[in-house]
Amino acid sequence: MKIRIAFVFLVITLFYSETIWSQRPVLTDEETVSEMVTTEMHEVFQSPDFIKKKNKKFSEITGNMTIDITVIQSGKVATFFKVDSTIKDIDFINFMSEYILTHKFKFKLEKKKRYKIRYNISF
Repeated sequence: MKIRIAFVFLVITLFYSETIWSQRPVLTDEETVSEMVTTEMHEVFQSPDFIKKKNKKFSEITGNMTIDITVIQSGKVATFFKVDSTIKDIDFINFMSEYILTHKFKFKLEKKKRYKIRYNISF
C-alpha cells in the first residue's frame, strides 16, 4: 500500500513539475518581445518545413519583404501587414500571410498587451 501511495505521489509530482517547466515565459519588455519575434521568425523561415512548402509552389520567388506582425497575449499572431515588397506575386504574399498567421510564438505577453513588430525578410 505504501509503495502505491509513493508511486502515485511520484507520478503527480512529475506531472506538475513537467507542467510548470514547460510553460512559456511571459515577456513584459517591448524590446525583448521584438528580439524574440525576430529570432523566432528567422528560425521559422529557415526551417525545413517552410523551405519545403515555399519551394513546392514558389521556388523561383526572390526578393525582399517588410512586414508588420502584431503579437497578442497568448503568443499568437493577430495581424500580418505587408509594408513593402519587391515581390509582386500576390499568391506568394497570401501564402506568407497564411503561414505567419498560423504561427504561435514560444512566449506569452502580459494580459491585454499586444505589440507590433516590423520584420524584414529576404528570399
